[in-house]
Amino acid sequence: MKISVNWLNDYVEHGLSVEELSDRLTMAGLEVEDVRQIGARLDGIIVGHVLEVNSHPNADRLTVCSVDIGDGEPLSIVCGAPNVATGQKVAVATVGTTLHLPSRKGNGELEEVRIKKSKIRGEVSFGMICAEDELGLSADHVGIMVLDDSAMVGAALEDHMGDKNIPAADAVLDIAITPNRPDAVSHIGIARDVAALLDTKLKVPSVTHALEGAEATPDFSVQIDAPNGCPTYAAILVKGVEIGDSPAWMQQRLAAIGLRPRNNVVDITNYVMYESGQPLHAFDFDQLAGARIQVRETSKKSKFTTLDDIERELPAGTLMIADGDRDVAIAGVMGGQNTEVTTDTKNVLIESAYFNPVQIRRTAKALQLQTDASYRFERGVDPTGQLRAAARAAELMVELAGGEIVDQFVNANPHPYEPRFATLRPERVGHVLGLDVPEDRIQSLLTSIGFNLSAEDGALKCEIPPFRPDVEREIDLIEEVARLVGYDAIPEPPRTAIPNHPIAISPQRQLREQASDLLSSLGFKEVVTNSMLSREVAEAFCDPILPGARFGGEVVDTLNPVSREMATLRPSNLPGVIRVASYNQNRGKVSLKYFEFGNTQMRVQTEHSIVKNYTERECLLVLSSGLHGSPGWDSAARAEDIFDVKGIAETVLASVHLPAVRFMPVYESSKVSTQHVDVYSGEEKVGVLGQLTDSVAKSFDLRGDVFFFELDWSTISSLSTPFLRKHYDEFSRHPVIDRDIAVTVSRSEAVGPMVDSIRGAGGELLKSVSVFDLYVGDQIGANLKSVAFALTFSSDRTLRDEEVDKEVNQIISSLEKNHGAELRR
Repeated sequence: MKISVNWLNDYVEHGLSVEELSDRLTMAGLEVEDVRQIGARLDGIIVGHVLEVNSHPNADRLTVCSVDIGDGEPLSIVCGAPNVATGQKVAVATVGTTLHLPSRKGNGELEEVRIKKSKIRGEVSFGMICAEDELGLSADHVGIMVLDDSAMVGAALEDHMGDKNIPAADAVLDIAITPNRPDAVSHIGIARDVAALLDTKLKVPSVTHALEGAEATPDFSVQIDAPNGCPTYAAILVKGVEIGDSPAWMQQRLAAIGLRPRNNVVDITNYVMYESGQPLHAFDFDQLAGARIQVRETSKKSKFTTLDDIERELPAGTLMIADGDRDVAIAGVMGGQNTEVTTDTKNVLIESAYFNPVQIRRTAKALQLQTDASYRFERGVDPTGQLRAAARAAELMVELAGGEIVDQFVNANPHPYEPRFATLRPERVGHVLGLDVPEDRIQSLLTSIGFNLSAEDGALKCEIPPFRPDVEREIDLIEEVARLVGYDAIPEPPRTAIPNHPIAISPQRQLREQASDLLSSLGFKEVVTNSMLSREVAEAFCDPILPGARFGGEVVDTLNPVSREMATLRPSNLPGVIRVASYNQNRGKVSLKYFEFGNTQMRVQTEHSIVKNYTERECLLVLSSGLHGSPGWDSAARAEDIFDVKGIAETVLASVHLPAVRFMPVYESSKVSTQHVDVYSGEEKVGVLGQLTDSVAKSFDLRGDVFFFELDWSTISSLSTPFLRKHYDEFSRHPVIDRDIAVTVSRSEAVGPMVDSIRGAGGELLKSVSVFDLYVGDQIGANLKSVAFALTFSSDRTLRDEEVDKEVNQIISSLEKNHGAELRR
């Protein structure tokens, strides 16, 4: 919102410099983002007289002008403006003058340019004829600045500041108005806050004559068929106007805030809007069929040509202004070309209405058309200020465009405004702000910005002004007091020293960080993926072998999903990590090693459910594909296999001291994995390890064998916590005894359970067991395999062979009994 300081001075006497005014407004919640000084860049700019304009011999769009600057011979200046003509008085920057021109980068900054004698397309130019934006007088760059004929040739342009066609020296504040302050989108609105801050009087222009008529007229009628969209519609008719230019002072004020003057009638409607905040529209009354105004909503899609000569398609339900035959304006957004004020207009109907903010916002968004009017209506204008704004415009038209005001006016008001109230406890102000503000000071501040106050049961009953829709509760009133007192006046609370003690980390978090550090050291990269999937993908990974879905159930849909691709919470971390692997493989990555900790959700009722009918599990997903290790001069890299990933899983589980870990092959089919192994801690299933099916990998555009394991980290955390404390075990000083045994078993027999049986039968003396040989061949018979185990026994004393032999015999008996093994001798 641009505010002219000269214009602001009409409504409040503040006596502040521009810098002080900017600071006070910013501290009151009206942030001044930029200050533009008008007339501050005119050093060396003089008035010139264009004597002759000739076409440039080498460029179609350039002209060579002969310009008299009142000193010596006329200057030859090459000019590219389309509006330059013989006889004009213009602003000339002579050789040696420094201009601050808008940057060619379009970033809003200025760059310093020194005018020098130059050759342009073969013609020598001794200066520059300037446009308004090049002099910092406005943003207008349509053509050069044409001065009034009264300007003296050779005089400094700054000596003519304020003359016709030359803006007066001014400062323009660019204020960031937040959406909750529609009262501040006008000069009077800003002036009201300035007056309150400085405890001075607000001066609002008086309006009397136009409101003396009767509230009924035979000249025209107003019918509101959409009262929810238009609770108030005021109209005043001014007859016998003469269309022409608006006076210089009005043009200069409009130009200062970035508006291009049109004619006296249109300029007046814009002027009143920026003065009061109430948008107005002027109809050519003689173009209104039946002298009638109807406010209605469109029943179906239609087309309408607006003032900018663009035919727009209107959606059904658009709030429109119509006459007896047709639509004449898009309510609150833009008028129609069919009733536009032109040079032939004699009678003007001034429209001033209150339109529903939601409906105007919807229309502006649908049409992708935001105007100064819609900007204000969307935020909410004063619902009681329509007639006064129309009357102000009518009186200005009589003054500046002639004509007379018809004695009757219309102020249709099907839904009258009802006053709103809020209660303020004075002592509450001090409690919230930490600042003692006397009650009489509170009353003075709130009264100065339009609140009517009365005492009631020890509190203040505040009637909220209609132009402040943002104020609803006591805390809003306290905020008003705070910003008017000044946020810088609120004392800073005493600082509390925070002891610098280390923060205790929960055992669960410690486990997670421990596993993350380990995986990172093994070359895996941690990823964080979206926890929402499309329903199709989520259902595809709703597989009971995966930890998140092992209790069965259904996927969890989200309410109001952002898109179809994020409509369901994930039952597993696997699809997200697969996407990461696919993305990187398609960009040339060969070794794909990723892991993610994340929560998974399912709709199911179990003893594990946190919320009724839902279960949420934290899971660790590790994915590996590609090459195992890096190729070197002495070895070649090989493809990753499932045993590599099993080794990673064993390492992770060992690092968190998970007890009794075992891997159990599962021979049932799965829609996610071709081969998989369940991971147990004792009798508790804690995860799964497997290889992606070709169909799943192909659906994600992932090539090669892809292995993964997913662990139920919620369960692992609960099982591992008692084992977090590190214990020191002294090395045995006594010799160990190693024994090897080899047995033949069925080829279908899993080795993992055999190792568990050995550990169970070996007792306390057995310290380690490992497989060191596996043989399959005709020498041991069909459908058999030979497995050799290395056993290590140790104690805190010297062991005897008889003791070890006893343990070995127990191990052999256990293997024969539980696995059908036969000792090879």
